[in-house]
Amino acid sequence: MTTKNPKEFWSKRKKFDMPDECYTPENAIHPLLPFLKSYNNVWDCAFGSGLLAKHLNKYGFNVVGITGYNFLKEDSETIVEFDIIITNPPYSLKDKFLERAFEIDKPFAMLLPLTTLEGIRRGKMFNNKNIQMIIPNRRINFAFPDGRKKKSSCWFATAWFCYKMDLPNQLNFVELNTTAIKPKTNGKVVKHQDIKKEVENGKY
Repeated sequence: MTTKNPKEFWSKRKKFDMPDECYTPENAIHPLLPFLKSYNNVWDCAFGSGLLAKHLNKYGFNVVGITGYNFLKEDSETIVEFDIIITNPPYSLKDKFLERAFEIDKPFAMLLPLTTLEGIRRGKMFNNKNIQMIIPNRRINFAFPDGRKKKSSCWFATAWFCYKMDLPNQLNFVELNTTAIKPKTNGKVVKHQDIKKEVENGKY
């Protein structure tokens, strides 16, 4: 979201205006990085502004983002070469994104509010699918679309909900680094325009 200050967008009388505008800051992926050594090609299926893809690319991952396809309605995974889905999906559509990702049945990590654990239906789904979690010890301070962070802290906690990643524990409590980590520079971001061009050329 473009702000984390509940006084600006939330009150008892006014619902949060932009629940899906949660732009991912770079340090949000730091807790995830130690568990990604087996993966090279990432699909960000909620590409949006491309900020998450930019961060992953900085650490050496090849990232595909398809803004021209609907992850929930189209078989877009059939034209994407990927090892894992890593995304920060629209929170108002989190149930549909989770269900679709489980259907695809490949490893994924989704950054979601901790309250996603609530609910009978989700609880059954997570139990059946053996969901695992990476839980930062601090709240992630979400960013503006251009990557700048808000000065105020986020008012809700988030975690990485993981599937088929063979994490050491069901619940993995980790440090959220606020300092920079030395990145790699050998990744690339393949945006939707490039994918469409490759489709037209018959690669997929």
